[in-house]
Amino acid sequence: QVQLVESGGGLVQAGGSLRLSCTASGFSGYAMGWFRQPPGKEREFVAGISWSATRTQYTDSVQGRFTISRDNDRNTVYLQMNSLKPEDTAVYYCAARGSTLVVTSRWAYEQWGQGTQVTVSS
Repeated sequence: QVQLVESGGGLVQAGGSLRLSCTASGFSGYAMGWFRQPPGKEREFVAGISWSATRTQYTDSVQGRFTISRDNDRNTVYLQMNSLKPEDTAVYYCAARGSTLVVTSRWAYEQWGQGTQVTVSS
């Protein structure tokens, strides 16, 4: 069973950057995703990456601003977030899927981290 621990959240001004990290145990062969849950809203897909990192996928609102990457030797997935906006404020979750392929549905991910808060001030 994969265990996930996120880090890197915090408070940043609009236009700033943050990098989230997700360290996993039992990482091999898993596609990974980042999701977020704004206050009072549903959890939504942000970005995903296949096991081999040959495929990445992003929701439209972060395309061109966020970059997902992974280091399989370090069992770590990253989410580089640039040009942050107040609407990016949310709890961000790392998730693992027992398949090499990335998908956007949260129901396809079996393991979740505890979440890390990202707050973007205007």
